[in-house]
Amino acid sequence: MRWQNKRLSDNVEDRRGSGGGGMRTVGIGGGIGGIIIIVLALLFNKDPQQVLQQVQQQGGGASQPAEQVTNGSDETSRFASTVLAYTEDVWTEQFSQMNKSYTPPKMVLFSDATESGCGFAQSAMGPFYCPADDKVYLDLSFFNEMKERFNVVGDFAMAYVIAHEVGHHVQNLLGISAKVQSMRQRMSEKEYNKLSVKLELQADFLAGVWANHAQKMDNILEAGDIEEALNAASAVGDDKLQQASQGRVVPDAFTHGTSAQRMYWFKKGFETGDIKQGDTFSEN
Repeated sequence: MRWQNKRLSDNVEDRRGSGGGGMRTVGIGGGIGGIIIIVLALLFNKDPQQVLQQVQQQGGGASQPAEQVTNGSDETSRFASTVLAYTEDVWTEQFSQMNKSYTPPKMVLFSDATESGCGFAQSAMGPFYCPADDKVYLDLSFFNEMKERFNVVGDFAMAYVIAHEVGHHVQNLLGISAKVQSMRQRMSEKEYNKLSVKLELQADFLAGVWANHAQKMDNILEAGDIEEALNAASAVGDDKLQQASQGRVVPDAFTHGTSAQRMYWFKKGFETGDIKQGDTFSEN
C-alpha cells in the first residue's frame, strides 16, 4: 500500500502506556475483534467462558486514562492514522453523495487494556468499534497476532481490519446497527447469530467499497494488496476458526460469516464501489 508521507488523521487518541481504565461490562461492539478473545482461548486450550469471566473480573479502581491526541510517533501508528485519514476522505465523499453529513470516528490506540464507552477493553478482544462513543479501539500488537497466529501478513491486511471497523461506524451512522440491535430481544440466539453474520458481512463489503474509492482518489494500491485483504478476510472466517480450534464446524454458532462469505463481500464492495449493492440482509 502506498501510504508513506500521506495525510494523518487528527482523530487519534494514543493511550498506550497509560494503563487500564475502570471496570464495567465488557462490550465488544461487533467487528473482527468480537471473536478473537474466544479464538485465543481455544488456541491456548482454555475454556472461552472462563476467559470471558476473567476479563469481567479484572480491572480495578484505576481512573480513566487521559486522552492524548497524536499523529503517530512510530511507523505502525502512523500507518493506522493514515488509513483512518483515507476512510475519512472516502466516507465524507460518499455521505455527501447521499446528501448526508459524515462524522468520523476517533481511533483509540491502547496497550493491554483501556476503558471504552462499551466497557472495559483488553487486547485479547482484538480491534472493535464501540457505537456508544463512536470510537474504534485498537491495540497495535494485534497486527503481530495476525501474523503469528493466523499467518496474515501485509500492510493492506492491516488496512482491511481498520476499514472493517470503520464500516461498523458507517452502519451506526446509517441506523443499520440500531435496527439490528432492536431485534435482539425478540430473537433466539441462533436467529440473532444469523443477523450478526449479515451485519459483519456488510462491514466487509463497506471495507471493499472504501478500498475502491481510496484507490480512485490516490492510487494507494500496490500489486498483491487486494489478495492481502482477502487473505485476512478468509483467516477470520467462522468456519476456518472453528475447524482450527475445535476440529469441527458449527454453522448455528457463526457470528461473522464463513471465509468464503467474507471474501465474497469484500471483493464485491471493491469491484462495485457502490454502497447500494451491499444489502447483505436480503441475501440467504
